[in-house]
Amino acid sequence: MIALALFTVIAGRLVVLQFTDAPAYAANGLKQRIKSEVIPAPRGDILDRDGKQLAHSVEARYIYADPTQVQDVEKTANALAPVLGQIGIPKSELIPKLTPHKNNSGRPVMFEYLARGVDIEIGDAVAALNLGGVFARRDERREVPGHDLAASVIGFTGGDLKGRTGLELKYNQVLTGVDGERVFESGQGKLDREIPGSLRSATPPRPGASLELTIDRFVQFEVQQILAERLRAVKASIGAAVVMDIKTGEVLAQASFPGFDAADPPADGQLWLDTSSGLLVDPGSTHKAIVMGAALQEGKVVPSTTVIVGPKIVKGDREFVDSHPMKTDTAMTLAGIMAYSSNVGTIRVADQLGPDKLYEYQRKFGLGEPTGVGLPGEVAGVVRAPKDWSGTSRGTIPIGNGVSTTPLQMAAAYAAIANNGTWIQPHLVKGTVANGVVTAAAPPLTRQVLDPQHAAELRELLEAPVVVKGGTGNQAAIEGYRVAGKTGTGGRVVDGKYTDGYVASFIGMAPADAPRFVVAVYSYGLDITGASMAPAFRDMMRYTLTRYKVPPTGAPAPEIKVYP
Repeated sequence: MIALALFTVIAGRLVVLQFTDAPAYAANGLKQRIKSEVIPAPRGDILDRDGKQLAHSVEARYIYADPTQVQDVEKTANALAPVLGQIGIPKSELIPKLTPHKNNSGRPVMFEYLARGVDIEIGDAVAALNLGGVFARRDERREVPGHDLAASVIGFTGGDLKGRTGLELKYNQVLTGVDGERVFESGQGKLDREIPGSLRSATPPRPGASLELTIDRFVQFEVQQILAERLRAVKASIGAAVVMDIKTGEVLAQASFPGFDAADPPADGQLWLDTSSGLLVDPGSTHKAIVMGAALQEGKVVPSTTVIVGPKIVKGDREFVDSHPMKTDTAMTLAGIMAYSSNVGTIRVADQLGPDKLYEYQRKFGLGEPTGVGLPGEVAGVVRAPKDWSGTSRGTIPIGNGVSTTPLQMAAAYAAIANNGTWIQPHLVKGTVANGVVTAAAPPLTRQVLDPQHAAELRELLEAPVVVKGGTGNQAAIEGYRVAGKTGTGGRVVDGKYTDGYVASFIGMAPADAPRFVVAVYSYGLDITGASMAPAFRDMMRYTLTRYKVPPTGAPAPEIKVYP
């Protein structure tokens, strides 16, 4: 009877399993076999103005482990060590990740990256080991073929392929694509791989858009080399250089010193700084062009105006003198004031203009606000309204002290002078490219600061530092071309305080009588002057003119009088 009862129970259970629970068991088994795999969407490229790659992604592999499926941690680590050791991952780093462990919620960890962005060959070698709980999947890796070329502009990505600095960060959403997905049936344990013919669905990835920049990689390379060579020669620790097309506002080169390798970025975040847009400095005497331009535009002076320049001038409780002081009161032309960078003469012109008008033109020329060039971390600078001036401000501000700007802001201001008085917003991005379709970036902002006549008059005044014997910019001269520009020596502001040392700069344009480009060169050192940057300007401008086949105009340089 007992045996009969047992057979009855068993038979009943079989009926339940076959006819009642079978669908549930089958569904549960299928559920365990169904897996999905992300198909990474390629990140968009960053291209120079000619469509050449400055940063791009290549197919790679990531290696991961499911510790719950690893049968023998020691044996698995020993097998992986020779392969992953080739890329610097030791056995000691693998063991904790392969060992079963729990997350903060107390649940078993089922995914641990062992390596990311490795070569396909490494991934294939790991897959060939057929280790339980260890897998290789498709990944991508960011490559920067130029290494330090425009590194502070391009920036770089982290291990997760998200932008961390530069344009990689600013345009991360544009560059990032939408991942696809594959859903398929897979075996279990050591047989954990796709079952042939079991593909259920596949959603293709949508690649990210590419950025087309205004950067000319050849000009960028030369500018970086010249900047580094010059700054090392004058023992400067930080520097910047900008080359702009004055007709379009396009930045052809934007260099920082010291640079870094974007393919292998340093841990020190200070070295990632784009000095052209993130370095806060006093413009020094390059600011005098703004004073002169405003005075010409407002009719306070004309090119033939003379100014009495004495040994000194007092504003508030401070005396202002010149590097080449006059022994007695002497009449000097506006060109002479520019040629010898006279503080006294510039302050007298600023007195005629008045604080309110000077402040108005500082803002018109773009000082005190970010240019919007497209880089994260760009600083606005500080331009004080007249109500915030002190007694000495009528002396310091006209000569470019107590005014905080970036090299890029000042390059754009001089580009406005070169462009017949029209300020054009400097920019680095020409547009985006997605699926072969090019979408142009929004047009840059523009505004008229000076009328063409007064801009031309100011350009001729700015030829004086280069042309006049003993002028501060003599070393900026380029044979066959008319050159206009100005030296500057100012301070550097860090955390609201001036640091030791000086910021030396030269900003200029060529051909002066029909400008095409503006070049701004900056450096920071303990014992340095603006004149020391003129040779770097000359070499950068000469290369750019040659590359773009800009001929000299053939017009003779103006005859400039320092004294009437």
